[in-house]
Amino acid sequence: MAAGGVWVFRKDGVMELERQESSSASSRSGKALVYVPANETMRSLEALERRLGSLGWERYYENRDLVQLHRRDGGVDLIALPRDFARFRSTHMYDVVVKNRHHFKVVDIV
Repeated sequence: MAAGGVWVFRKDGVMELERQESSSASSRSGKALVYVPANETMRSLEALERRLGSLGWERYYENRDLVQLHRRDGGVDLIALPRDFARFRSTHMYDVVVKNRHHFKVVDIV
């Protein structure tokens, strides 16, 4: 039997592959944000902020639940991300992609 898996968010905000046997695998699926130049899946807020920082983004505002990033060059775009990466959803992923075309993409995970 081939082993499969599903990427899941742990409570500490890190994504990991949960192994499942293909015969008993459920039909769960989800999305993942990938940094295209390095083909790196974003698994934590720190990793995502590091990649966004290299593209000219920096922290603008933060509170207990939310981190906002803006462009250092004074652009009007903002990216709002949950501080708890376990709450990172496809809407956040697409916000990053739209504001950073050619650097990020959203992929389906099975």
